[in-house]
Amino acid sequence: MANPFFEPGERRAARVGDLFGAIAPRYDLVNDLQSFGLHRWWKRRLLALAQVQPGARAIDLCCGTGDVAQLLARRGAVVVGLDFSAPMLEIARRRAKSHPRARLWWIRGDALRIPLPDNCVEVVTISYGLRNLSDVCAGLKEIWRVVKPGGRLLVLDFGKPSNPIWRAIYFTYLGCCVPLLGRLFCGNAAAYAYILESLHHYPAQEGVAAQMRELPTANVRVLNLLGGIMSINYAEKI
Repeated sequence: MANPFFEPGERRAARVGDLFGAIAPRYDLVNDLQSFGLHRWWKRRLLALAQVQPGARAIDLCCGTGDVAQLLARRGAVVVGLDFSAPMLEIARRRAKSHPRARLWWIRGDALRIPLPDNCVEVVTISYGLRNLSDVCAGLKEIWRVVKPGGRLLVLDFGKPSNPIWRAIYFTYLGCCVPLLGRLFCGNAAAYAYILESLHHYPAQEGVAAQMRELPTANVRVLNLLGGIMSINYAEKI
């Protein structure tokens, strides 16, 4: 049975928007539960690799409830958090009020049409968002448009383990346990069954790395986490 939140093509953005609007109030809780809290550690790894310096300009795409954007801002970066889900951004704005001195702005927008000029930021992060774009290749090209030469892109997302046994165990967990958590804590199993459905259609870490190498890049790297169930793609613009 097809997942109601996954629709290829032009309708993809609208359906993903419906999904995140539905789960926004419990999004962080279910993230903690389904990852056993490890997503927080993975995001810290992302920040360590970003090597953001005080005063650097950064954009966190598909920023969701804003945790990565706030971490960037706390390290002294000037940060834009962009997402197309108004309910997710409302949570991000509300939480950011506890750090009023951070140089942090929120924009509702499309990661395929970033409302920023060319060559304007040193760092771009995107956590669990590239997989949701209707066109991953177009998304990477648009990101590369706004990154300065010498700037960095870091993508954290679900991966596809190379070990077939580990992959089967992981996909079973995503297909059975994660939707159950969605049903129990959000009343919406389909919203979390979407993760596995979208992952089947996503090029994952090695495919994303290959697409990055088609751009003017240097130092393209893949950091596999927990045997590849999660991954961070890293690249620098030349």
